Amino acid sequence: QVQLVESGGGLVQAGGSLRLSCVASGSIFSRMTMGWYRQAPGKQRELVATISSGADRNYADSVKDRFTISRENAKNTGYLQMNSLKPEDTAVYYCRLSTPGYVYWGQGTQVTVSS
Repeated sequence: QVQLVESGGGLVQAGGSLRLSCVASGSIFSRMTMGWYRQAPGKQRELVATISSGADRNYADSVKDRFTISRENAKNTGYLQMNSLKPEDTAVYYCRLSTPGYVYWGQGTQVTVSS
């Protein structure tokens, strides 16, 4: 069983930055795809970005050129650097680890962007 703990959320003004972190337990982090997802009130959870075990990155169009996903396998930690934040980025952000047959989610961290 893998446990994920996110941190780094908070309240920021539009145009500001935040960095989210996701720390995983266990020893298989480096072999798994890590993703960040978000869910705004009244909306479905949506993909923000993913990074594979080989460091291939994928971004939602809405965050391209503003957000950067990265991972530090030696620390079992993944990151989401969020720049130029907009009010529409307000959501609970979730970390996800996956490999064929297994999916793990964190508890989420709130990001609120004020206008």
